[in-house]
Amino acid sequence: MAKTQLNVRVDEGTARVARERALARGMSVNRYIEELVRQDAGETGRTFVEAAADFMKQYESVFAEESAEAHGTGRIP
Repeated sequence: MAKTQLNVRVDEGTARVARERALARGMSVNRYIEELVRQDAGETGRTFVEAAADFMKQYESVFAEESAEAHGTGRIP
């Protein structure tokens, strides 16, 4: 993916916190900010939901069987 430069101005306290948090996570401030924006844009959540949907689809029959047994019907609805 091509990168573009984005310059932002923040107060010194915000810059200090960004540096501290990035250092604590072992990443650059640039990467830290990029990760925050991605999370805010929902990429992380969307990836999780897609993985969960794939998991549910893969094990759909198992869940259906468990549900039938739990409800005492003995059959898959």
